[in-house]
Amino acid sequence: MTGKLVLPILWLAWILYWWISASDVKATRWREPLKSQLLHRAPLLIGALLFAVPRWAPRALKARFLPPGNLPWLLGTILVAAGLGFSVWARRHLGRNWSAEVVVKEGHALVRTGPYRYLRHPIYTGLLVAFLGTAITIGEWRGLVAFLVMLVSLGIKSRAEEARMRETFPEYAQYQRESAAIVPFIW
Repeated sequence: MTGKLVLPILWLAWILYWWISASDVKATRWREPLKSQLLHRAPLLIGALLFAVPRWAPRALKARFLPPGNLPWLLGTILVAAGLGFSVWARRHLGRNWSAEVVVKEGHALVRTGPYRYLRHPIYTGLLVAFLGTAITIGEWRGLVAFLVMLVSLGIKSRAEEARMRETFPEYAQYQRESAAIVPFIW
């Protein structure tokens, strides 16, 4: 029973950190319209529900794709911890420029150091690793579907951010050529 608490504790600690750190950000100058936000928030919510509320998932998605056991649980938990840790490092490096939404801040700066030297969206990279770890730990098809839905959500959001950053920072096109979006050396 104690082992089953590790994953929720990791996610709750991450959520708590995210919530507390959100209070120290720059003022917003421009915000993504609600209609555009819904394109990436709706799949994110669906993925979260598939992860967190198994009774709402269709029966077919409750079947296992991995056998129960310690190895999937251990591997998944390591991925969750590593992914959440990476996202926190990226969030801290982004500093007061961070926002949960696609925005432009007052005095917004294009951060190209730390994890942002190699990835334009390292927070998403960390979250996707954590989502994959969660899917492995759950071991049910609903976890894989949730992961794929989260991947779609963050892909849509990253494209919206990229468009806004190209408009805001003339040097962003060069940054895009020199770095990967989410997956190092690939995407």
